[in-house]
Amino acid sequence: MAANSSEGHGRYHIKDFQNFNYFSRGSLSETKTWLLKARYRKLITDAQFEKLLAEVDPLGKMLNNYIAFNGKHLNQQRGD
Repeated sequence: MAANSSEGHGRYHIKDFQNFNYFSRGSLSETKTWLLKARYRKLITDAQFEKLLAEVDPLGKMLNNYIAFNGKHLNQQRGD
């Protein structure tokens, strides 16, 4: 997730940056899928799954807020 955001920031264009934030959100969703698969395959315990999910879930809300904040900035640049 952080790598996507860093790559978007390194492109020095707000639209690219925003797109990479969307990629980050997809990566976060992918992480949840891998956690589910790990639990199903008994690679992690239910307790480990719950602990990891509790750490991942708040990131989604923070990332959505960050995307919304950047979207407002992008709209201000366009004059919307």
